[in-house]
Amino acid sequence: MSNYELMVIFTPVLSEDEFKSAQKKFETLVTDNGGTVVGTKPWGLKSLAYPVSKKTTGLYWIMEYSAPTSFNEKLKVQLLRDETVMRHMFTVLDKYAVEYNARKRSGVQSGTEKTEA
Repeated sequence: MSNYELMVIFTPVLSEDEFKSAQKKFETLVTDNGGTVVGTKPWGLKSLAYPVSKKTTGLYWIMEYSAPTSFNEKLKVQLLRDETVMRHMFTVLDKYAVEYNARKRSGVQSGTEKTEA
């Protein structure tokens, strides 16, 4: 089992319910194939750096999970088939990234974040 982070940019025309059901679909896909979802974070509507399919905004969503290496190919096929997904990116997390994400989820300051005065 390896640790991964998946960032998905969904089309901005999705309603709130459609956005949540799309997230749930990919979370279920991970758990059904023997993986575990460590955490998810919907960023919401953000501007894109450049237009994609004539759209300048997208709904961002990040999921951290651990799964067998062979599973990523199945997940990639599902992401490419889904018409609501504009872009996606997998990142393999090393032990330091996993530790950093765990601290960030628990609310511990890492020293690299800016403190508000």
